[in-house]
Parts: sequence; C-alpha cells; structure tokens
Amino acid sequence: MPQSIDFLPIILAGVTVTIKLTICGGLLATFVAFAIGFARLSNTAWLHIPARLFMEFFRGSSGFVQLFWAYFVLPIFGISLTPFEAGVLILGLGGGAYMSEIVRGAMLALPLEQFEACIALNLGRWQRLRYVLLPQALPLMIPPFSNSAVELLKATSLVSVVSVSDITFRAQTVRTQTGDAAIPFITILIIYFVLAAILSSLMRLAERRLKPTSKASN
Repeated sequence: MPQSIDFLPIILAGVTVTIKLTICGGLLATFVAFAIGFARLSNTAWLHIPARLFMEFFRGSSGFVQLFWAYFVLPIFGISLTPFEAGVLILGLGGGAYMSEIVRGAMLALPLEQFEACIALNLGRWQRLRYVLLPQALPLMIPPFSNSAVELLKATSLVSVVSVSDITFRAQTVRTQTGDAAIPFITILIIYFVLAAILSSLMRLAERRLKPTSKASN
C-alpha cells in the first residue's frame, strides 16, 4: 500500500488529460446536439432522416466498439487519428447523439403561441431562433445537459483502452506495477466524484444566469 501511495502523483498527472477530454468532447457534443436536434425538427426528409439514423446508430451501438473503429479501422480508409483525437471524436459524436434529443425536446416544449407570434411579426428563421425561441429553450436544456455532461466526464475512462494517459489509464498502470488495486482505484473514484461535482456546479450557475433571460423573453 505505501508503494501505491508513492505512485499517486502519476495518477493525479492524468487529471489534466481527463479534463481536456471532457472539454473537447463536450464542445463537439454540443455542436452535434444542436445540428442533429434541429435537423430532426426539419420537415425536409434529406435532413431529418439522416439525423434520425445518426442518432439511433450512436445511441444503439457500443461506445467501446465505436472507439476501436475510430482508432483501428478508420486508418484502413486513410483516416488516421491519434488516441486523443479518436477519444474526443467518439465522446463528441456519442454524447451529441443523446443530447440532440434534449435540444429537440426543449424546442417542442415551447408554446405554439411563440411560433405563431414569430410568424405574425414576420421574423426570419434566424431571428426567431436568436431572439425568441432559443432564449426560452436554453433554460429547459441546461438541467438535462448537466446530466449529459457528467455522463460524458465518466465516459472519458473509456479512452484508456487506446492508451490515452487519463486517470483511469494511469490507475491501471499503477495497479500493474504495484499489484495493489485499492489505492489507485479509490483515488480515481474520488477524482471523478470531485470533477463531476464541479461540473454540476458550473451547469447550475449557467442555469441561474439563463433564467432571467427566459423570463424577460416571456
């Protein structure tokens, strides 16, 4: 056990990688969520059908297998990704597929009168989104987005299978070198909990900041 404690700085050094994966994957997931969510709301078949297939594929298949495809199979087709890039890609696409339903649901939850008012005021599509619809929909998205963000944080542990040096990979390395599983895995359990608590707090702060905007819009 003392030997495992000596290795703790090695595990802690992986926190930066885990945070980077969460931020990069989260940014990509947010972009994908809005793109797929709005595409699914479209009445145009060539938009909403591929968006539905995309969403069903990434929600219905294993993230582990997706990661192996991104890292080991895509190079066969001339697309080579680093382990970190493959991890961000799969985290972003998979997380975005789930979050796209949040976007779609929030938009559908808006009162029909809001859409009718936009038409009555002769607002363009982007004006409707920017000034009327999104300010009301965003506060509805934040709570489920918070859950998705925490899930994405926890999913970063998946990238350890392609040797990304995050805290999970480093904990496995310490376990292999010392033969002790308790200390390294208790350590990363605590780290994930702390990071998730911080992330949830940031999302609650964003929710509070958006609430006055939604009230003003109404």
